Amino acid sequence: NHEFRPTVSADGLSLVCFLFSSPVILDPPAQVEFKSVDYVNILHWTTANYSHNNSHNNNNNSLKYYVQWKIYGEAHWLDVDSCQGIYTHHCDLTEVTAESREWYYARVHAASPPSSKSAWTMSRRFSPRWDTRISSPVLRVNVTDQGMTVHVRPSQHLVHKIHKNLFYKIFLKHNSGEEELFEMSCCSKKLVLKNLEHRTKYCLQAQTVVPPFMSSSRSSLECDITL
Repeated sequence: NHEFRPTVSADGLSLVCFLFSSPVILDPPAQVEFKSVDYVNILHWTTANYSHNNSHNNNNNSLKYYVQWKIYGEAHWLDVDSCQGIYTHHCDLTEVTAESREWYYARVHAASPPSSKSAWTMSRRFSPRWDTRISSPVLRVNVTDQGMTVHVRPSQHLVHKIHKNLFYKIFLKHNSGEEELFEMSCCSKKLVLKNLEHRTKYCLQAQTVVPPFMSSSRSSLECDITL
């Protein structure tokens, strides 16, 4: 970067003085990683100490970020259209990483107007199928004359869409501390728990299971008293 300033010498002649400044060196973004819950795949990164040579550009709020992605084994990087010149530190890549059996990479670089850019920082290889975390299901309990009616659904429709064979574990807790386990298929509308003690408090939890290896944590306790 440079600029010029007109000056006047002692004999009245005009001179042009060029002032040169060193370019701003931008450090690349740090901690670039995917965080995936229920196949919603978000790329996150943090800001490094961006300006070495110019305190005016040390305002991280002025930095723009550009995100690209590619499938493992492909040569060419592709822009994420919704994440070009953004100011946030995250980018939703769910749409471009929708094929759960593929492996993906993403990368980010920073830019500070008018011309300073950082190098790219690349994520580790990411697999939606292996790296996503399944969240707890949504549990609803109704008390009827028959007993307790349990309704369960995944917190995100994508989980059911990708895993047709998932099922739910239903945990019924008695006042004595005893716990019973029931299973409920993903396509069942409801599970009716019968032969329960009248006017007795029961608590329930649900867990999503995706065979053969994935499962969620348990949902929060839902307690009610039978009729």
